[in-house]
Amino acid sequence: MRSSELAAIAGVSVRALRHYHQLGILPEPPRSANGYRDYNVHHLVRLLRIVRLAGLGFPLHKLPELLDRPDDDPVSQLDQLDAELAARIDRLTAQRALVARLKQERAAPDLPPEFAPYAALFAAGGLPPRFARLDREQLILLAHLVGDEHLTSIARLYGRLAEPGLLAAATEAAARFAELDDDSGDETLREVADDLISVCASVAEELTGTENPVDLGDAAALLADHSDDLLNVAQKRVLALVESRLRTS
Repeated sequence: MRSSELAAIAGVSVRALRHYHQLGILPEPPRSANGYRDYNVHHLVRLLRIVRLAGLGFPLHKLPELLDRPDDDPVSQLDQLDAELAARIDRLTAQRALVARLKQERAAPDLPPEFAPYAALFAAGGLPPRFARLDREQLILLAHLVGDEHLTSIARLYGRLAEPGLLAAATEAAARFAELDDDSGDETLREVADDLISVCASVAEELTGTENPVDLGDAAALLADHSDDLLNVAQKRVLALVESRLRTS
């Protein structure tokens, strides 16, 4: 029989047949004189076994030992499969819980759930779109670089920023920062720097006032590199002022 006939009888696609050949779990018969591969009933039996084992959940890379040693202890094999399936169910259950949490927060799926409500709040608070994007991308960087142990501390910081009084001050300072350009004078730059420093001072304790203070380490350089591509000269000067004054305070 030809590959299409074999596949149809077994209820698989011809593409799946080719995949099984590539993995070496289904022998590939030689081509006949007419150029077609000629499969026989023994190929069909092995293919049906592959379909049955894969349907139970056995990974394809483990099939050779099951197919070629059918007399091995089946209970041991099934116990191992059961444990793997249970672990997979646990992972899927956790994923579904995370999806439900993101849906409840109406959050973008690429954001860590700890930060999702705050990112939406800042965007709705009037943060300019370009800076909302900057904030969102830096949240993604932070979540990856600081590690799970510091996620709670960073989330507390954003929670503090999201408090009504401070949110208004933070979004206003961000809006003034966003408006800076080459025509902004030194006095304006100092005023914006003062506003940002005031906001930073309000949340500094969330980073340093814990038993396990957040040390950005190499993450700080990467965050700076990321923002550097999106800021103009005046905005970079303000950030330099803020950093200098915070360092000496």
